[in-house]
Amino acid sequence: MDKWLELCRAARDDVARVLTELPGRAEREPKIGEGEGGDDTTAIDAAAEAVILERFRSEDVRIVSEEAGIEGDGRWTIVVDPIDGSLNAKRGIPFFSLSIAVADGDTMGDVAFGYVYDFGTGEEWTATRGGGALLDGRPITERPKDELEILSFEATTTAYVSENAARFDGVAYRLRVMGSLAITLCHLAAGRVDGVVSLKPARSVDIAAAQLLVREQGLAIELPDAPPLAAAPLDLEGRSRVAAAGNAELCSQLAAALTDRGGR
Repeated sequence: MDKWLELCRAARDDVARVLTELPGRAEREPKIGEGEGGDDTTAIDAAAEAVILERFRSEDVRIVSEEAGIEGDGRWTIVVDPIDGSLNAKRGIPFFSLSIAVADGDTMGDVAFGYVYDFGTGEEWTATRGGGALLDGRPITERPKDELEILSFEATTTAYVSENAARFDGVAYRLRVMGSLAITLCHLAAGRVDGVVSLKPARSVDIAAAQLLVREQGLAIELPDAPPLAAAPLDLEGRSRVAAAGNAELCSQLAAALTDRGGR
Protein backbone atom coordinates (compact mmCIF):
# COMPACT_ATOMS: atom_id res chain seq x y z
CA MET A 1 0.00 0.00 0.00
CA ASP A 2 3.02 2.29 -0.08
CA LYS A 3 1.99 3.64 -3.49
CA TRP A 4 -1.42 4.70 -2.19
CA LEU A 5 0.07 6.33 0.89
CA GLU A 6 2.43 8.30 -1.33
CA LEU A 7 -0.45 9.44 -3.56
CA CYS A 8 -2.60 10.37 -0.56
CA ARG A 9 0.20 12.45 0.90
CA ALA A 10 0.67 14.20 -2.42
CA ALA A 11 -3.07 14.91 -2.52
CA ARG A 12 -2.85 16.25 1.03
CA ASP A 13 -0.15 18.67 -0.07
CA ASP A 14 -2.26 19.69 -3.07
CA VAL A 15 -5.20 20.52 -0.82
CA ALA A 16 -2.93 22.37 1.61
CA ARG A 17 -1.89 24.64 -1.25
CA VAL A 18 -5.54 25.26 -2.10
CA LEU A 19 -6.20 26.25 1.50
CA THR A 20 -3.36 28.75 1.30
CA GLU A 21 -4.67 30.17 -1.97
CA LEU A 22 -8.18 30.49 -0.50
CA PRO A 23 -7.38 31.78 2.98
CA GLY A 24 -10.70 33.09 4.31
CA ARG A 25 -14.48 33.02 4.15
CA ALA A 26 -14.66 35.44 1.24
CA GLU A 27 -12.63 33.04 -0.91
CA ARG A 28 -13.85 29.69 0.44
CA GLU A 29 -17.57 30.22 0.99
CA PRO A 30 -19.11 31.26 -2.39
CA LYS A 31 -21.52 28.66 -3.77
CA ILE A 32 -20.73 27.66 -7.33
CA GLY A 33 -23.16 24.80 -7.90
CA GLU A 34 -24.54 21.55 -6.52
CA GLY A 35 -22.49 18.41 -6.11
CA GLU A 36 -23.49 14.96 -7.29
CA GLY A 37 -24.08 14.04 -3.65
CA GLY A 38 -26.81 16.68 -3.43
CA ASP A 39 -25.05 19.25 -1.25
CA ASP A 40 -24.10 22.77 -2.29
CA THR A 41 -20.67 22.96 -3.89
CA THR A 42 -18.62 25.87 -2.59
CA ALA A 43 -15.38 27.30 -3.89
CA ILE A 44 -13.24 25.44 -1.36
CA ASP A 45 -14.97 22.11 -2.09
CA ALA A 46 -14.53 22.47 -5.85
CA ALA A 47 -10.92 23.62 -5.69
CA ALA A 48 -9.87 20.85 -3.31
CA GLU A 49 -11.62 18.20 -5.36
CA ALA A 50 -10.10 19.42 -8.63
CA VAL A 51 -6.52 18.95 -7.44
CA ILE A 52 -7.27 15.52 -5.98
CA LEU A 53 -8.94 14.28 -9.16
CA GLU A 54 -5.99 15.50 -11.17
CA ARG A 55 -3.69 13.58 -8.84
CA PHE A 56 -5.54 10.24 -9.21
CA ARG A 57 -6.95 10.29 -12.75
CA SER A 58 -3.80 8.86 -14.30
CA GLU A 59 -4.11 5.72 -12.16
CA ASP A 60 -6.12 2.58 -12.94
CA VAL A 61 -9.09 3.74 -10.89
CA ARG A 62 -12.79 4.37 -10.57
CA ILE A 63 -13.24 7.57 -8.56
CA VAL A 64 -16.19 8.24 -6.26
CA SER A 65 -16.03 11.86 -5.14
CA GLU A 66 -18.31 14.15 -3.15
CA GLU A 67 -18.83 16.85 -5.77
CA ALA A 68 -17.90 15.41 -9.18
CA GLY A 69 -19.67 12.08 -8.74
CA ILE A 70 -18.37 8.80 -10.19
CA GLU A 71 -15.94 8.56 -13.09
CA GLY A 72 -13.72 5.89 -14.59
CA ASP A 73 -13.89 2.10 -14.51
CA GLY A 74 -10.43 1.09 -13.35
CA ARG A 75 -9.35 -1.81 -11.18
CA TRP A 76 -9.24 0.21 -7.94
CA THR A 77 -12.04 2.30 -6.47
CA ILE A 78 -10.95 5.57 -4.87
CA VAL A 79 -13.52 7.14 -2.52
CA VAL A 80 -12.77 10.79 -1.84
CA ASP A 81 -14.12 13.49 0.42
CA PRO A 82 -11.85 16.45 -0.39
CA ILE A 83 -12.98 18.47 2.64
CA ASP A 84 -14.86 16.54 5.31
CA GLY A 85 -16.11 19.24 7.63
CA SER A 86 -16.32 21.88 4.92
CA LEU A 87 -18.39 24.27 7.05
CA ASN A 88 -15.60 24.25 9.62
CA ALA A 89 -13.08 24.86 6.83
CA LYS A 90 -15.08 27.79 5.45
CA ARG A 91 -15.46 29.39 8.88
CA GLY A 92 -11.86 28.87 9.96
CA ILE A 93 -12.56 26.22 12.61
CA PRO A 94 -9.53 23.89 12.64
CA PHE A 95 -11.41 20.60 12.52
CA PHE A 96 -11.71 19.34 8.95
CA SER A 97 -10.02 16.63 6.95
CA LEU A 98 -9.13 14.98 3.70
CA SER A 99 -10.58 11.46 3.51
CA ILE A 100 -9.45 8.92 0.89
CA ALA A 101 -10.27 5.21 0.76
CA VAL A 102 -8.82 2.70 -1.70
CA ALA A 103 -10.87 -0.43 -2.44
CA ASP A 104 -10.33 -3.50 -4.59
CA GLY A 105 -14.08 -3.86 -5.14
CA ASP A 106 -17.23 -1.79 -4.97
CA THR A 107 -18.41 -2.30 -1.38
CA MET A 108 -17.33 -1.04 2.02
CA GLY A 109 -15.90 -4.43 2.88
CA ASP A 110 -13.55 -4.12 -0.10
CA VAL A 111 -11.75 -1.06 1.32
CA ALA A 112 -8.09 -2.04 1.55
CA PHE A 113 -6.53 1.27 2.59
CA GLY A 114 -7.87 4.30 4.43
CA TYR A 115 -6.31 7.73 4.79
CA VAL A 116 -7.62 10.67 6.85
CA TYR A 117 -5.59 13.85 7.31
CA ASP A 118 -6.68 16.38 9.92
CA PHE A 119 -5.71 19.84 8.68
CA GLY A 120 -6.28 21.33 12.12
CA THR A 121 -3.88 19.16 14.11
CA GLY A 122 -1.72 17.87 11.27
CA GLU A 123 -2.46 14.29 12.36
CA GLU A 124 -2.31 11.56 9.73
CA TRP A 125 -4.57 8.55 10.25
CA THR A 126 -4.07 5.42 8.13
CA ALA A 127 -5.31 1.84 8.07
CA THR A 128 -4.53 -1.19 5.94
CA ARG A 129 -6.95 -4.09 5.74
CA GLY A 130 -5.51 -6.83 7.93
CA GLY A 131 -2.57 -4.61 8.83
CA GLY A 132 -3.91 -2.43 11.61
CA ALA A 133 -4.44 1.28 12.14
CA LEU A 134 -1.80 3.96 12.58
CA LEU A 135 -1.63 7.53 13.85
CA ASP A 136 1.31 9.44 12.38
CA GLY A 137 2.86 6.13 11.38
CA ARG A 138 2.66 4.51 14.81
CA PRO A 139 0.24 1.81 15.97
CA ILE A 140 -2.76 3.10 17.89
CA THR A 141 -2.71 1.66 21.40
CA GLU A 142 -5.42 3.57 23.30
CA ARG A 143 -8.97 2.21 23.23
CA PRO A 144 -12.40 3.62 24.02
CA LYS A 145 -13.77 3.01 27.50
CA ASP A 146 -16.19 0.18 28.19
CA GLU A 147 -18.79 2.82 28.94
CA LEU A 148 -20.13 5.70 26.87
CA GLU A 149 -18.54 8.54 28.79
CA ILE A 150 -18.16 10.70 25.65
CA LEU A 151 -20.50 10.31 22.67
CA SER A 152 -19.92 12.35 19.51
CA PHE A 153 -22.83 13.43 17.34
CA GLU A 154 -22.17 14.12 13.66
CA ALA A 155 -24.32 15.25 10.72
CA THR A 156 -25.94 17.75 13.02
CA THR A 157 -28.33 20.63 12.65
CA THR A 158 -30.12 22.22 15.57
CA ALA A 159 -33.22 20.25 14.60
CA TYR A 160 -31.39 16.93 14.42
CA VAL A 161 -29.82 17.46 17.83
CA SER A 162 -33.00 18.61 19.55
CA GLU A 163 -35.01 15.72 18.14
CA ASN A 164 -32.45 13.05 19.01
CA ALA A 165 -30.38 14.03 22.04
CA ALA A 166 -32.91 13.14 24.72
CA ARG A 167 -33.05 9.53 23.53
CA PHE A 168 -29.41 9.09 24.53
CA ASP A 169 -30.04 10.21 28.10
CA GLY A 170 -29.03 7.24 30.24
CA VAL A 171 -27.06 5.75 27.34
CA ALA A 172 -24.18 8.22 27.20
CA TYR A 173 -22.90 10.69 29.79
CA ARG A 174 -21.54 13.60 27.73
CA LEU A 175 -21.95 14.80 24.14
CA ARG A 176 -19.51 16.32 21.67
CA VAL A 177 -20.46 17.87 18.31
CA MET A 178 -17.29 18.48 16.30
CA GLY A 179 -18.22 18.69 12.61
CA SER A 180 -16.22 16.04 10.73
CA LEU A 181 -17.47 12.46 10.75
CA ALA A 182 -14.18 11.13 9.35
CA ILE A 183 -12.07 12.68 12.11
CA THR A 184 -14.56 11.76 14.81
CA LEU A 185 -14.44 8.08 13.79
CA CYS A 186 -10.65 8.29 13.92
CA HIS A 187 -10.94 9.71 17.43
CA LEU A 188 -13.04 6.69 18.36
CA ALA A 189 -10.35 4.42 16.92
CA ALA A 190 -7.84 6.14 19.21
CA GLY A 191 -10.05 6.03 22.30
CA ARG A 192 -10.54 9.79 22.49
CA VAL A 193 -14.30 9.31 22.43
CA ASP A 194 -16.32 6.23 23.34
CA GLY A 195 -19.07 6.33 20.74
CA VAL A 196 -20.09 8.04 17.50
CA VAL A 197 -23.53 8.56 15.98
CA SER A 198 -24.39 10.15 12.65
CA LEU A 199 -27.89 11.58 12.97
CA LYS A 200 -28.61 11.51 9.24
CA PRO A 201 -27.72 8.92 6.58
CA ALA A 202 -24.03 8.85 5.73
CA ARG A 203 -22.58 8.24 2.29
CA SER A 204 -19.53 6.19 1.45
CA VAL A 205 -17.45 9.36 0.99
CA ASP A 206 -18.17 10.24 4.62
CA ILE A 207 -16.98 7.02 6.22
CA ALA A 208 -15.12 4.72 3.79
CA ALA A 209 -11.63 5.57 5.02
CA ALA A 210 -12.32 6.07 8.72
CA GLN A 211 -14.48 2.97 9.14
CA LEU A 212 -11.42 0.89 8.25
CA LEU A 213 -9.51 2.42 11.17
CA VAL A 214 -12.42 1.58 13.47
CA ARG A 215 -12.62 -2.02 12.27
CA GLU A 216 -8.86 -2.56 12.25
CA GLN A 217 -8.86 -1.54 15.91
CA GLY A 218 -11.38 -4.30 16.59
CA LEU A 219 -14.14 -1.81 17.41
CA ALA A 220 -17.78 -1.96 16.34
CA ILE A 221 -19.51 0.08 13.64
CA GLU A 222 -22.99 -0.41 12.19
CA LEU A 223 -25.27 1.01 9.54
CA PRO A 224 -28.50 0.33 11.45
CA ASP A 225 -30.82 1.45 8.64
CA ALA A 226 -29.14 -0.71 5.98
CA PRO A 227 -26.99 -3.48 7.43
CA PRO A 228 -24.48 -4.97 7.05
CA LEU A 229 -21.80 -2.30 6.73
CA ALA A 230 -19.50 -4.50 4.66
CA ALA A 231 -22.12 -4.75 1.89
CA ALA A 232 -22.70 -1.00 1.59
CA PRO A 233 -21.98 0.14 -1.99
CA LEU A 234 -19.23 2.65 -2.63
CA ASP A 235 -21.42 5.27 -4.27
CA LEU A 236 -22.99 8.64 -3.43
CA GLU A 237 -26.28 7.60 -1.89
CA GLY A 238 -26.81 8.07 1.82
CA ARG A 239 -28.52 4.89 2.98
CA SER A 240 -28.08 4.74 6.72
CA ARG A 241 -27.23 6.56 9.87
CA VAL A 242 -24.10 5.34 11.64
CA ALA A 243 -23.46 3.98 15.12
CA ALA A 244 -19.98 3.07 16.36
CA ALA A 245 -18.44 2.24 19.73
CA GLY A 246 -15.69 0.32 21.46
CA ASN A 247 -17.57 -2.96 21.49
CA ALA A 248 -20.62 -4.58 19.89
CA GLU A 249 -22.82 -4.23 22.98
CA LEU A 250 -22.33 -0.48 23.26
CA CYS A 251 -22.69 -0.07 19.52
CA SER A 252 -26.02 -1.91 19.66
CA GLN A 253 -27.17 0.38 22.46
CA LEU A 254 -26.41 3.41 20.29
CA ALA A 255 -28.13 1.89 17.28
CA ALA A 256 -31.20 1.11 19.40
CA ALA A 257 -31.37 4.65 20.74
CA LEU A 258 -30.98 5.96 17.21
CA THR A 259 -33.60 3.77 15.55
CA ASP A 260 -35.95 2.05 17.99
CA ARG A 261 -37.49 4.96 19.83
CA GLY A 262 -38.75 7.35 17.21
CA GLY A 263 -35.51 8.56 15.67
CA ARG A 264 -35.59 11.00 12.80
